[in-house]
Amino acid sequence: STPFSTNGVLNSSSAEFEGDISDPGSIAFFKNNVGDRVLFSIDQSDIDESGKDILLAQVDWLQANSDYKIIIEGHADERGTREYNLALGQRRAEAVRDYLYLNGISKDRISVKSYGEERPAVTGQNERSYARNRRVEIN
Repeated sequence: STPFSTNGVLNSSSAEFEGDISDPGSIAFFKNNVGDRVLFSIDQSDIDESGKDILLAQVDWLQANSDYKIIIEGHADERGTREYNLALGQRRAEAVRDYLYLNGISKDRISVKSYGEERPAVTGQNERSYARNRRVEIN
């Protein structure tokens, strides 16, 4: 059987409960309605226009929910060396941190971590998979 929380939101035993998706102050709402990731082009750490739109929505949510602290996780696809991908993930995470900071989010609410290629969002060795793995996730 599938585990459910008391409010009907899917909840696995390994995941921390993230709240009701319809509650604007919940992590579930943030991930599903605001967006918790920004994608990047190959070998890039510049934030494109769609990434800026997502980050501005995150700024609004973070300002409305000022008790939350976030971890910005930088990721890369599997191409390149481990060291290169860790550095690229770090540059991506720092670019997102700086954008949030410049738009009013205090640096003391933000932690930055790079995983490089170590935690792919999807598996596969094709451009579609690579594109989904070139990301920053906000948790």
